Order: sequence, then C-alpha cells, then structure tokens
Amino acid sequence: MTTVTDTTSTGSSTSSTAASTSGLLTDYNLFLKLLTTQMTNQDPLDPMDTSEYTQQLVQYSQVEQSIQQTGKLDDILSQLLSQQMSQASSYIGREARFDSPVAGLGDSPAKWTYYVDGTPASVSATIKDALGGTVATVTLDPEAQGSYEWDGTLSDGTKAAAGAYTLSISALAADGSSLDTTINSVGVVDDVVTDGSSIMLGVNGIRLSATGLVALTAPKDAS
Repeated sequence: MTTVTDTTSTGSSTSSTAASTSGLLTDYNLFLKLLTTQMTNQDPLDPMDTSEYTQQLVQYSQVEQSIQQTGKLDDILSQLLSQQMSQASSYIGREARFDSPVAGLGDSPAKWTYYVDGTPASVSATIKDALGGTVATVTLDPEAQGSYEWDGTLSDGTKAAAGAYTLSISALAADGSSLDTTINSVGVVDDVVTDGSSIMLGVNGIRLSATGLVALTAPKDAS
C-alpha cells in the first residue's frame, strides 16, 4: 500500500529522540569510566579536590536525569499515539476529505473535490502518476465544477495501475487569466495504522496522513 504525506515526516522526530538518548547513554558511560579511572589513579598525597569531585557528581546526576526524562517523554508519546489510534478507528467506513491533491486509484475510482476562486470560462484537469508522469488530461465543464472521479482509463483504452495519482486543475477566466483552485482528495477510510510516530489512514489503496484530514461524513450505512 502506497504511503503519501504532504507534510514533513514526523518519523524524523522519533529518530532524533533515539539519537539523543543514545548520545546521553554514551556520555553517561564515558563519564563513569573517566571518573572511576580518575579516582583510582589519583595521587594519595594530592587527592582530588572535594569541590571538583562534587561538581563532577552533579554533572553525573544531570546526565542520569536527562536519560530518565527522555525515557519518560517517549512513554508519554507512545501513550498519546495509542489514544490517537483508538480515536481514529472511528474513521473507518467514513468518507474522508484530505487537504491533498493526491488520491488513490484502487477498487474504487480516484476521487477529488475542487473549488475555483472565481467564475471560470474553461477548466482542464491533469492527472499524474507517482513518478510525475502525465497519464490523463481532461476538459471539464466550467459550469459543473465541484468534483471529479477518474476510473483509471487511459487514452488508449487501457487501465492505469492501482496507486497514488495527483490531480491539478487549470482554470481560466473569460479574459484568459488564471484562477486559483483548491483541490481535496476524497475516499472511504479502510484502515488506520501508525508508523510509530504518526497516524496514517488507508484510503482506496494508499495511506494518507491524518494531519491532512479536513472533513468526514457519516458512515455509508448510517441512517
């Protein structure tokens, strides 16, 4: 299943936390080794200054506390993620709208909604695959703007492979000027998963970040 995100991956946060913890543990072990060596090899006639020894103990305590705090923060984040997973499970079966031009083509057609800021005289849609190649170009009725579905049919009559596809809209006013267009992808949520740092929603064969969710409708079987 293709994973699509339109925001910076939060996985980098987890990697950063793990790296920080690893660094603290390294400092912690190095400090113990240095302190033990220093105490073992100190000159009995000129022992380590008490104030210096106390200062090093304080540094040791600070490193140890930092490691413990990092572990506790990771536990809190894990608990929050579990709560978010539980809440997001209620999205399954609902039609979701995402702040993204990327939609999934799978068992159902790829589906988008769009809004043109102004009165268009002409509207054309371009669909690109995950590699950025154009797979379809369609002229839309400027008076029937609002939504568009693509069943994957290509110009030669064959079907496009399942996966993630991006829609772009070119809307022109009567004077030929370009009009701004907002595009959202739409699909029914099939499952909810996590990559360990964020919630992903499975929608028609692809996964989209829950942070891009902008609307939900009631389940299809709801009255």
